Amino acid sequence: GDQQQCHAEALLELGQELEDLGLDGDVERRGRLVRDQQLRGTGQRRGMALLLITHDLQIVRRHADRVVVMKDGVAVEQGRTAEVFAVPAHPYTRMLIATEPRGRPAPVPAEAPVVLQGQGVQVHFPIRRGLLRRTVGHVKAVDGVSLTIREGETVGLVGESGSGKTTLGLALLRLESSQGGILFEGRDIQPLSRAALRPLRRRMQIVFQDPYGSLSPRLSAGEIIGEGLEVHEPGLTLAARAAAVAQALEEVGLDPAAAGRYPHEFSGGQRQRIAIARALVLKPRLVVLDEPTSALDVSVQAQVVELLRALQAKHRLAYLFISHDLRVVRALAHRIIVLKDGKVVEEGEAEPLTAAPTQPYTRALMAAAFDLRAETGSERG
Repeated sequence: GDQQQCHAEALLELGQELEDLGLDGDVERRGRLVRDQQLRGTGQRRGMALLLITHDLQIVRRHADRVVVMKDGVAVEQGRTAEVFAVPAHPYTRMLIATEPRGRPAPVPAEAPVVLQGQGVQVHFPIRRGLLRRTVGHVKAVDGVSLTIREGETVGLVGESGSGKTTLGLALLRLESSQGGILFEGRDIQPLSRAALRPLRRRMQIVFQDPYGSLSPRLSAGEIIGEGLEVHEPGLTLAARAAAVAQALEEVGLDPAAAGRYPHEFSGGQRQRIAIARALVLKPRLVVLDEPTSALDVSVQAQVVELLRALQAKHRLAYLFISHDLRVVRALAHRIIVLKDGKVVEEGEAEPLTAAPTQPYTRALMAAAFDLRAETGSERG
């Protein structure tokens, strides 16, 4: 999100005569608060036209004067935003507006064991200046965060871009250096060496945000999914590995016959299913899901949420679900933790927290996520 903002600001500074600015799909990956602030001010402040390319209907509804709906390269509907959203004429437009992740996850049994516990986790990055690059301070990306995730539970980690969500997720997996206690299955993994940690890796997996960049284009889907088995179960026969890959593909709703195809032959949603299968094949207890739906359109988002719920119920998986999309978090999480500047500002059960947040920052996040009133040109005067 910070990178996207810097890119846009640099473009604006370099092109003072610029009359049109195209904001492509990466804009929806940013925190909604920062995104709203930037989009509101950019066109008005500079008197420029904005072409906003996105699958996030809430951004369109809040910021666009007119909307064009594309399907298979054809504009199936267009018009003023308020009119299109109020009375959509095309079936595809109606489907997009109606599609939203819904439902709730299965309840967590009271006796469910704790899978992961973070105790005052800190990640501080040094600030170095001068010729000798001396440390003059630290950026507190994560500042004393504690959390607990039980078997079969989803903890949603939300906050705007730069709040420390992804850094915390990486730290809990020991993929980022940190201070504080990290207990996995009751064992403190902070002091473990890389060799001692390696046997535990298969039981703690991650699904990354970008279904395009997280899969090697040089490997087939079967090779991508089976790669972890080569590391953690080197004694498996080729037939046994192929059977495990086929089972993982079936569990995520893909045809096992697709194992020989390469990433570019799949859609974005299918690629994310492959990434989920890659984690699932190792039979983990904990999966960190880092913005797994942000690059997907709304209809595919709902399908992935349903898939994640089904897999959790079947395998009793513990999820840390990192996202800025509070609609998706509300549909998937049992509990929600709100981060701001690396610190927890609010946490609690998902339904009460989303219905009646107590902190101003959380209320602002909720308002930005769920306020769907259109602001069209005529309404703005």
